[in-house]
Amino acid sequence: MSRYPISTLSIVALDRQTAEIGVAVASKFLAVGAVVPWARAGVGGVATQAWANLSFGPEGLRLLEGGVAADEVVEQLTGADEGREHRQLGVVDAHGRAAAWTGQECLHWAGHRSGDGFTCQGNILAGPPVVEAMADTFLRAEGPLPERLVAALEAGQRAGGDSRGQQSAALLVVKEKGSYGGYLDRYIDLRVDDHPTPIVELRKLLDLHHLYFAGGERAVTRLAGNIVAEVKEILSRLGFYRGEVTDAYDEATRDAFRRFCSVENLEERWRDDDLVDREVLNYMRRRYGQRASS
Repeated sequence: MSRYPISTLSIVALDRQTAEIGVAVASKFLAVGAVVPWARAGVGGVATQAWANLSFGPEGLRLLEGGVAADEVVEQLTGADEGREHRQLGVVDAHGRAAAWTGQECLHWAGHRSGDGFTCQGNILAGPPVVEAMADTFLRAEGPLPERLVAALEAGQRAGGDSRGQQSAALLVVKEKGSYGGYLDRYIDLRVDDHPTPIVELRKLLDLHHLYFAGGERAVTRLAGNIVAEVKEILSRLGFYRGEVTDAYDEATRDAFRRFCSVENLEERWRDDDLVDREVLNYMRRRYGQRASS
């Protein structure tokens, strides 16, 4: 048995529309993202915590991949573990079946709430309202799964969260070919390992992830007139552009803009025509505009 219990609030969930599976977790524990969340596209997700048995992660995914339902996975994992009364476990399979386990020896307050397509669990929490707030918020929330998962953590924290305080948080979301370049299923893998307000930081990281990597339809603006002059002024101030600041979107401006996007890791949003992704334009204004620099 590990020396330190992982006092944790977590949620495991499936989005049936996108087939995304995710785990979000927060804890008064260093780098909780390296321990609790496990997920595989088309298979399911696992959260292992309290006096965590880390083998529950890979073994749980192996059982799920073999077609074992979530409740049977929980039963098999805990049934074979002599330390099960000190463990906490949440599992959701690719069909949205959810199950959880909270051992009788988990430190107070510990408990879980499972429903269609999700399970919330926690130990050493401020009380039952933490898990209830997480579940209710997740069920009410709209939009993409990653945002709903983080919203659940935020609600759990507002309800008292981990009774020992805050230290780390993590978000793992998988989907087929979801990674950068489409090579792996790891769509989002964000971790705040040591911070006074880790859930707040996790939300910031998620916003940045969408800025850098979000696909789908994107709003654009034509590079003409005052917008070109504004872009040139910022690029000039940053050292990317050395010509005259005019309203002409010429090749020198295009090359400077391309280099800027590469340096800022915005190449996924770069366009080689006379249109600019509005998120890129908003980023430039917010970070490097006159107001930001004053």
